[in-house]
Amino acid sequence: MVTIREGSVVKSIAGRDKERYYVVVSPANGYVFIADGKVRKLEHPKKKNIRHVWPTEEVIPLGPETTNRQIRTILSGYNDGTSICHED
Repeated sequence: MVTIREGSVVKSIAGRDKERYYVVVSPANGYVFIADGKVRKLEHPKKKNIRHVWPTEEVIPLGPETTNRQIRTILSGYNDGTSICHED
Protein backbone atom coordinates (compact mmCIF):
# COMPACT_ATOMS: atom_id res chain seq x y z
CA MET A 1 0.00 0.00 0.00
CA VAL A 2 1.23 3.46 -0.92
CA THR A 3 0.86 6.12 1.74
CA ILE A 4 0.06 9.71 0.87
CA ARG A 5 2.67 12.05 2.26
CA GLU A 6 4.21 15.39 1.38
CA GLY A 7 5.60 15.26 -2.15
CA SER A 8 3.43 12.34 -3.30
CA VAL A 9 2.14 12.56 -6.85
CA VAL A 10 -1.60 11.83 -6.83
CA LYS A 11 -4.33 11.54 -9.44
CA SER A 12 -7.64 13.26 -8.82
CA ILE A 13 -10.50 10.77 -9.20
CA ALA A 14 -13.43 13.08 -8.39
CA GLY A 15 -14.46 16.65 -9.01
CA ARG A 16 -13.82 19.17 -11.76
CA ASP A 17 -10.14 18.27 -11.79
CA LYS A 18 -10.84 14.56 -12.34
CA GLU A 19 -8.05 12.69 -14.19
CA ARG A 20 -5.43 15.39 -13.46
CA TYR A 21 -2.23 14.83 -11.49
CA TYR A 22 -1.08 16.92 -8.54
CA VAL A 23 1.64 17.00 -5.88
CA VAL A 24 0.63 16.79 -2.23
CA VAL A 25 1.85 19.92 -0.47
CA SER A 26 0.68 18.65 2.92
CA PRO A 27 -1.65 15.94 4.29
CA ALA A 28 -4.06 16.86 7.12
CA ASN A 29 -6.75 14.78 8.90
CA GLY A 30 -8.56 13.13 6.00
CA TYR A 31 -7.63 15.86 3.52
CA VAL A 32 -4.65 16.71 1.36
CA PHE A 33 -3.54 20.07 0.05
CA ILE A 34 -2.55 19.67 -3.59
CA ALA A 35 -0.85 21.87 -6.19
CA ASP A 36 -0.09 21.57 -9.89
CA GLY A 37 2.03 24.70 -10.27
CA LYS A 38 -0.33 26.23 -12.84
CA VAL A 39 -3.95 26.58 -11.72
CA ARG A 40 -3.23 25.59 -8.11
CA LYS A 41 0.10 27.05 -7.09
CA LEU A 42 2.23 26.08 -4.11
CA GLU A 43 1.26 29.32 -2.38
CA HIS A 44 -2.49 28.51 -2.62
CA PRO A 45 -2.96 24.72 -2.74
CA LYS A 46 -6.39 23.11 -3.08
CA LYS A 47 -7.89 21.25 -0.12
CA LYS A 48 -9.20 17.87 -1.32
CA ASN A 49 -10.73 14.92 0.45
CA ILE A 50 -8.18 12.12 0.66
CA ARG A 51 -10.80 9.68 -0.70
CA HIS A 52 -10.91 11.69 -3.94
CA VAL A 53 -7.28 11.14 -4.90
CA TRP A 54 -5.40 8.06 -6.03
CA PRO A 55 -1.73 7.88 -4.95
CA THR A 56 1.02 6.90 -7.35
CA GLU A 57 4.35 5.48 -6.23
CA GLU A 58 6.12 8.69 -7.25
CA VAL A 59 7.31 11.01 -4.48
CA ILE A 60 9.20 14.20 -5.25
CA PRO A 61 11.20 16.14 -2.68
CA LEU A 62 9.56 19.43 -1.72
CA GLY A 63 11.58 22.11 -0.04
CA PRO A 64 11.60 25.87 0.39
CA GLU A 65 13.42 26.19 -2.95
CA THR A 66 10.78 24.21 -4.90
CA THR A 67 9.09 26.37 -7.54
CA ASN A 68 5.79 26.18 -9.39
CA ARG A 69 7.75 25.78 -12.63
CA GLN A 70 9.47 22.66 -11.27
CA ILE A 71 6.10 21.19 -10.25
CA ARG A 72 4.64 21.92 -13.72
CA THR A 73 7.62 20.28 -15.39
CA ILE A 74 7.37 17.13 -13.28
CA LEU A 75 3.61 16.80 -13.70
CA SER A 76 3.58 17.58 -17.44
CA GLY A 77 4.59 14.00 -18.23
CA TYR A 78 1.69 12.67 -16.18
CA ASN A 79 -0.97 15.07 -17.43
CA ASP A 80 -0.11 14.68 -21.11
CA GLY A 81 0.15 10.89 -20.83
CA THR A 82 3.85 10.46 -21.63
CA SER A 83 4.91 9.41 -18.15
CA ILE A 84 4.47 5.83 -16.98
CA CYS A 85 2.30 5.84 -13.89
CA HIS A 86 2.73 3.01 -11.40
CA GLU A 87 -0.70 2.86 -9.77
CA ASP A 88 -1.80 0.06 -7.47
